[in-house]
Amino acid sequence: MRGLFRSAYILAVVWRFGLHEWVLNGTRRPWARVLGRLISLGRTHPQPSGERLRLALESLGPIFVKFGQVLSTRRDLLPTDVADELARLQDRVPAFDSQLAVDTIEAAFDRPIDVLFKSFDRTPVASASIAQVHFAELPDGEPVAVKVLRPGMRGVIEKDLALLATVAVWVQRFSEDGKRLKPKEVVAEFNKYLHDELDLVREAANAAQLRRNMQDVGLVRIPSIHWNLCHPNVMVMERMNGVPISQIDRLREAGVNLPKLAQDGVTIFFTQVFRDGFFHADMHPGNIQVSIAPESLGQYISLDFGIVGTLTQVDKNYLAQNFTAFFRRDYKRVAELHIESGWVPPETRVDELEAAVRTVCEPYFDRPLKEISLGLVLMRLFQTSRRFHVEIQPQLVLLQKTLLNIEGLGRQLDPDLDLWQTAKPFLEKWMIDQLGPKRFLDQLQREAPGLAQLLPALPRLLATYLEAGPQDNRAEIQQLLQAQNRTNRLLQGLIYAAIGFLVGLVAMQILWQFGIFGLV
Repeated sequence: MRGLFRSAYILAVVWRFGLHEWVLNGTRRPWARVLGRLISLGRTHPQPSGERLRLALESLGPIFVKFGQVLSTRRDLLPTDVADELARLQDRVPAFDSQLAVDTIEAAFDRPIDVLFKSFDRTPVASASIAQVHFAELPDGEPVAVKVLRPGMRGVIEKDLALLATVAVWVQRFSEDGKRLKPKEVVAEFNKYLHDELDLVREAANAAQLRRNMQDVGLVRIPSIHWNLCHPNVMVMERMNGVPISQIDRLREAGVNLPKLAQDGVTIFFTQVFRDGFFHADMHPGNIQVSIAPESLGQYISLDFGIVGTLTQVDKNYLAQNFTAFFRRDYKRVAELHIESGWVPPETRVDELEAAVRTVCEPYFDRPLKEISLGLVLMRLFQTSRRFHVEIQPQLVLLQKTLLNIEGLGRQLDPDLDLWQTAKPFLEKWMIDQLGPKRFLDQLQREAPGLAQLLPALPRLLATYLEAGPQDNRAEIQQLLQAQNRTNRLLQGLIYAAIGFLVGLVAMQILWQFGIFGLV
């Protein structure tokens, strides 16, 4: 019955903001258009469709707001005006009753709150659609932050996700753009992100991985996790004290070097992307603070690790080569990379895609490099690729969204920030890693276990063959020959790789000496 009421409420909101017209009027079926006009009862909506969609999602509650936030990142699928409207969605969620938070914590660990904590502040310090945070002290007096999942969220989310999936089916069936927009795939992607955020143990693991990765950088503080007080519904972590990065006047008064802070933020991001392939993918101002303590003045403080992005070596290759080709104005290479990635239909003509990429990228070169937005370049490339039916990967969309956030924050702190000068060393290092000794040693390390197992077995196989004769040991002979061939190929590969490595090293040294190897 509750599901029926929820469905009725959603339909009422859809009708109120005229979203049914967006779907039904966009179809070629005449009866659907007539039905849309009948349902509208002659009403007109002066607001743009993107604004009406945003208002409807805000009316439907936190889950739909979060869905709109995720949808706003899919600029490869949505018109720009609609994506811009959805990007304005904010979590404005009142805190839930603190007694419910206490009950959730006690149920998770089967102990009273007074035993778990020396003190527990019942007034939350932060509240969002999925969880809220309370400050507390452990029995030994250590200050901590306690993140508690909203009670009953899983049931509500499952019902709303089922309704979203139904709506997606109807949009794909009746809207002309339904096939291109891929609403079912978008809902499935949202389903994954949302369920990842619902598991606070997973979030704790993300935080631990990021903390381990960034320990040697010295530019960002990430809270340590108290694993004995972690549960899918509760996460206890080190309490971090800082100033929200959006409060620039307070940071300036505290003596923080804002231009350095801007550059450090970009350094942190590119380190996570090109070195680790594991990056914080929700870096909006609400999740970033800056330390003003004397011993860590100006260091970033990262919070909320529910959404992280991961990149494979192929993804990093795609990104680094795209950025490099872009700054060299090698638009043909950008087009070839799209095709080589397998995200464009194989029949796509390189020259047509090259012309489209040139149209997007060429206007940027009338501006200084510091005014070029790498996130905007990626976004425009994704939008242009839409007409070529490019399959944009979710991890790259997350990256583009996060890059836009980082650029916006960086230029808010320092309008003269030259993002390319910060990105360039990471791209150069990546290229050297692909051609230099690290790549060679990595491949050798991967082959070593197989080689270690193979070589000791060769004398035994040979001795067995000599003792028994060829007629009784055909299988062993075949095995010996195969092993010998594998060994020969491996040894030849190692010799060729060593020669290639030495030649490449000498060539790179010569090119570097004459300044030819620089990216710009």
